Amino acid sequence: MTDSQALAPHSSPLGTNPVAAAPAGARTAADVVTPEVVAQLTRGVVGTGRTANHTPFTGEKLADLPESTPDDVAEAFVRARAAQPAWAATSARARAAVLLRFHDLVLARQAEVLDLIQLETGKARLHAQEEVLGVAIAARHYGRMAPAYLKPKRHTGAVPLLTKTTELRQPRGVVGQIAPWNYPFELSVGDALPAFVSGNAVVMKPDTETALTALWARDLLIEAGLPAGVFQVVLGEGPVIGPEVVKHADYVSFTGSTRTGREVAQGAAARLVGVTLELGGKNAMLVLHDADVDKAAAGAIRACFSSAGQLCISIERLYVHESIADAFLERFAARTKAMRLGRSLAYGAEMGSLVGERQLENVKRHVEEAVAKGATVVAGGVHRTDIGPYFYEPTILDGVEAPMAVCGEETFGPVVSIYRFTDEDDVIEQANATAYGLNASVWTKDGRRGHAVAARLRTGTVNINEGYAPAYGSVRAPMGGMKDSGLGRRHGSEGILKYTEAQTVAHQRLMPLAPSFGMDDEKFAALMTTSLKAMKALRLR
Repeated sequence: MTDSQALAPHSSPLGTNPVAAAPAGARTAADVVTPEVVAQLTRGVVGTGRTANHTPFTGEKLADLPESTPDDVAEAFVRARAAQPAWAATSARARAAVLLRFHDLVLARQAEVLDLIQLETGKARLHAQEEVLGVAIAARHYGRMAPAYLKPKRHTGAVPLLTKTTELRQPRGVVGQIAPWNYPFELSVGDALPAFVSGNAVVMKPDTETALTALWARDLLIEAGLPAGVFQVVLGEGPVIGPEVVKHADYVSFTGSTRTGREVAQGAAARLVGVTLELGGKNAMLVLHDADVDKAAAGAIRACFSSAGQLCISIERLYVHESIADAFLERFAARTKAMRLGRSLAYGAEMGSLVGERQLENVKRHVEEAVAKGATVVAGGVHRTDIGPYFYEPTILDGVEAPMAVCGEETFGPVVSIYRFTDEDDVIEQANATAYGLNASVWTKDGRRGHAVAARLRTGTVNINEGYAPAYGSVRAPMGGMKDSGLGRRHGSEGILKYTEAQTVAHQRLMPLAPSFGMDDEKFAALMTTSLKAMKALRLR
């Protein structure tokens, strides 16, 4: 089959999902990842070896890349530490201005990074554009708000009027960031922006297979005014390079699997440095009896199959009230079967590829084992080799129950299991009956009921009448996981202040906090006792 035939619109006998047609004259990997582009983007990588990355669309090599050794990682931290003090000495407003210029550059040149994201992850262009939106929102927010978050804050002192107390925010130094492959723009530079604007340098280890996207972001930040020395990039195998980043960092930011997150946390704890972890999820969507069935079915498509389900906050468990379950499943299945799959560097496809062989095998294992143990495939369940090596149809499973692996394990692919419920208390208990607690979704026409249910779900974010985007996009509010889904938060004040150390400066005036003006110890103690009683009576905090 020729490339043009593979991309022509049709319903393949291999599966039900049509293939989105490639536009005439569509760009190819060779058009985007030229030797000149690779040379420019990799000039900032500290690496003495050689490695490569590949595109999931075809499995072919995209680019040869520098590979870092442990010594290279140490050198990257030396460079970052040398550059960080001057950057920290720059005013918060000047640092924030870099983010605002970066915001404008990202929006103006987004076509470049959309191509890279698609080529490196295999996702549909619309889902790649989610990353552009997320980064731009974060850049604007911290570009506007960072000076306020970081400014010195006055506090009531030990003795009012006599003690002047100020809280300062000092950068931690050099942040070590380990970024995943699934959202290579948003989860690399998007997380690094608050670290930079608070005066830190960053040594980032992106996944090698999606390194070009992160390197493009670095190039654009430098164009926006970030000193090149404060943003170092190292590449290599996670088990080799990851621990070296943790070994040298003053603070660690990690997004990835729960298993690896535990190892990162242990390494950071041994050095007594802080860590933020965003880990896995087995996220639930609750469709209550009064939900709009059509809107919920359309929302479930976005919630379950964006980026082919390779999103920590996507939905893998879908609970539907018995009274509307048949109608919902009919509409949801019809929409799922109609989703267009594709691999062209253009809008039009509704879902792209899995990222590689490991993800494909995990998806196939979960589906095949569930079917062997009695589950039913309502839609999908087909490996679409006619489109590319790692394409798998969006899949709905019914009749899933323990001990099927898909029931409790994170699939991280385009697979969702349907469960019916009749009692609201029971379904909340089921939704919470997992070690994970990252995201949830509630669908109802009654906003008050939706908020009441949301408050009982043990997840870091809950979206009412949407899958994940509203909570994630609300960057003034914290985002992160409970239980095994992580530690710490991104976004809002927590997302920037974690990259700083709080320093309290107390200036004592007029008299010391000690016997003075001829008082002996007993008279000083009596004075302080009377003062404390008076401060309580005056409701001073």
